[in-house]
Amino acid sequence: MDLDVLFVGTAGSAPSARRGLPATLVRRGGDRLLFDCGEGTQRQLVRSTGLVELEEIFITHFHADHVLGLPGMLKTFALRQRERPLTVYGPAGLRGLFNALRPIVGRVGFPLELQELEPNDELERNGYRIAAYATDHGVAALGYALVEDPRPGVFDPERARQLGVTPGPDFGRLQEGETVSGVHPDQVMGDPRRGRRIVLAGDTAPCEMTRLVAFEADLLVHEATFLDEEADRAAETRHSTARQAGELAAAAGVNMLALTHISPRYGGKEVRDEAGAVFENTVVPRDFDGIGVPFPERGEPVLVKASERGRGPDAPDPEAAPGPAVP
Repeated sequence: MDLDVLFVGTAGSAPSARRGLPATLVRRGGDRLLFDCGEGTQRQLVRSTGLVELEEIFITHFHADHVLGLPGMLKTFALRQRERPLTVYGPAGLRGLFNALRPIVGRVGFPLELQELEPNDELERNGYRIAAYATDHGVAALGYALVEDPRPGVFDPERARQLGVTPGPDFGRLQEGETVSGVHPDQVMGDPRRGRRIVLAGDTAPCEMTRLVAFEADLLVHEATFLDEEADRAAETRHSTARQAGELAAAAGVNMLALTHISPRYGGKEVRDEAGAVFENTVVPRDFDGIGVPFPERGEPVLVKASERGRGPDAPDPEAAPGPAVP
């Protein structure tokens, strides 16, 4: 089961020439989950994965840079005569936000459900769950964790043969948890293996709850709006510095830290260097970069640059009409 994160928009409160406003797409198998929807998100998706028929959108909080892409995306879905239901999740106040947006969005021709979440709410999915938790941003704000179910241990066929089980369908029944000819699954299966965990903290000051939720996570996506020299400003606005994000990742024992919400005042390297001084496995993705998250026994998370996939701000627009020939 493939699991990866595509960084659709990595800027802070204002876009830059190379960074769009916040949006992150998590892909697990055939599921596509969008976290936040800043202005221009649908355009960013068109330039990367295509504007897929999203079924679930998760909003961390209602600041403009995280939600103003929603009206345009909903209208585009309506213009495409979408019929599939769409659910938007967010903290308390989500319905009030959509009431305010109603004159802009108008009517849509597909089922649209709004679901307000409380901290510690969990949404069960096939093989994983989405857990919401409270962050510290001075307003109602949620972080989200994608947590996979534990997986069965590794099957030992030689041990099964020694216990008298005939190779074939009975091997499959044992792996599915059935007892076969008096042989119990725990006699031929290794210890359960943990699933993967991705934590998306959204905008937040350093938060103990994030540390707890992200304990030994495969990937923590955390904001780094400021450098340490502006720690007072970070505290005032309930944001984090790169150093604070690195310290939190180290305390949580995560595998990889990905820093987002990058201010236009920074290029990225100085952000990575500051966090990397306290947590080595730190990356600062650009728009359209991705991180693949394999099962633990198959390796560590890997940052894949957009340029390696032929995507990115400088890549040709797949919808652009060809220009005239240049002599």
